Amino acid sequence: MNVAEMLSAYPRDLGDIDQAKLTRCVEECLRCAQTCTACADACLSEDMVAEMVKCIRTDLDCADICETTARVLSRHTGYDANLTRAIVEACAQACKSCADECEKHTKHSHCVVCAQACRDCERACRELLATLG
Repeated sequence: MNVAEMLSAYPRDLGDIDQAKLTRCVEECLRCAQTCTACADACLSEDMVAEMVKCIRTDLDCADICETTARVLSRHTGYDANLTRAIVEACAQACKSCADECEKHTKHSHCVVCAQACRDCERACRELLATLG
């Protein structure tokens, strides 16, 4: 998938949005969604799965929000700045919450990987938010 190529192929001007930050945010959202989904699945395979319930829930919530954010950011026809800002803010918060939870389980390497993906996505969301008008 080439996010930048699809953005540049859009037939109309995208306006003042920073395309590099938009591209990075979409890519990080998709990467985070995949990582969170895989982490939730790995948590289900742990011997003490009952201790991982909150982590699993947080992973799945974050994955859903990241996927939705990537889809919303990929659509530009009829752009709604308020909705875009709200979804990107929600994504940043979901990523922060998920990273915070995964960091409680650093004995599991999948949680370490997931926490990093969430921090990267949170940062990309916050960087994009800083440029949205």
